[in-house]
Amino acid sequence: MKRLNLSPLTESATLLRRAAVVLGSVGLTAIYSLLVLLRALFGRLNRPIVDKYCREWSAALLKLVRASLTVRGEVPDFNDGRRYIIMSTHASHYDIPVSFVSLPGSIRMLAKKELFRIPLLGQAMAAAEFPSIDRSNRIRAVRDLERAKQMMENGIVLWAAPEGTRSSDGTLLPFKKGCFHLALDTEAVIVPVAIRGIHQVLPARSLQINLGQPVDVRVGTPIETAGKSKEDLAQIMSDVHQSLEQLLGDGEPE
Repeated sequence: MKRLNLSPLTESATLLRRAAVVLGSVGLTAIYSLLVLLRALFGRLNRPIVDKYCREWSAALLKLVRASLTVRGEVPDFNDGRRYIIMSTHASHYDIPVSFVSLPGSIRMLAKKELFRIPLLGQAMAAAEFPSIDRSNRIRAVRDLERAKQMMENGIVLWAAPEGTRSSDGTLLPFKKGCFHLALDTEAVIVPVAIRGIHQVLPARSLQINLGQPVDVRVGTPIETAGKSKEDLAQIMSDVHQSLEQLLGDGEPE
């Protein structure tokens, strides 16, 4: 078990502190986005640098809310030559920073196209090998998923939220099929990750921020998709759902 203590006590943030967290988060995101773009402009951007920036940015964001992280379970060796896709619960905007800080490898989020429209951030994500998925355009979505597949084959570990949207209370929502099709197409190893307590840091569709919230990152047993076909899609989705439900419960990761 790995413990990353970033806070001493849980408390509800005052209006002034919430404003400081928001401004600090925007500022940090802008700074690291500019660093990525400047390095890309001068041809000095590479994957290790992006990994470093992602983890530094994430750690700084979590320190603003004094989150206390505990990581449980055995994390696979993402450098063993196989393709990996992390399938995580999704109950907060902080799921991504928590994953970057808690897990190894060159992790990139499978992102919605709307994020790429955000000034600075969108351009930085594109330069840093974050794949986008245009769900409104089927032809474009197929092309986007093919690019994501190529990135996985080149060593990128994809992070995806099979729920597709944030849960307001931390309970698991119904899954969408997109990332499971990608896992099957690439014969990727699915790594279930449940992030407990994260919905209390910044509840979905809320302006409330809770400081010092304990967050429990639980890594489940990897699920192989090699040799599986589209006929196995429902079973794989069920296996991942069951794993995440177990990890969100009181049981320890196997």
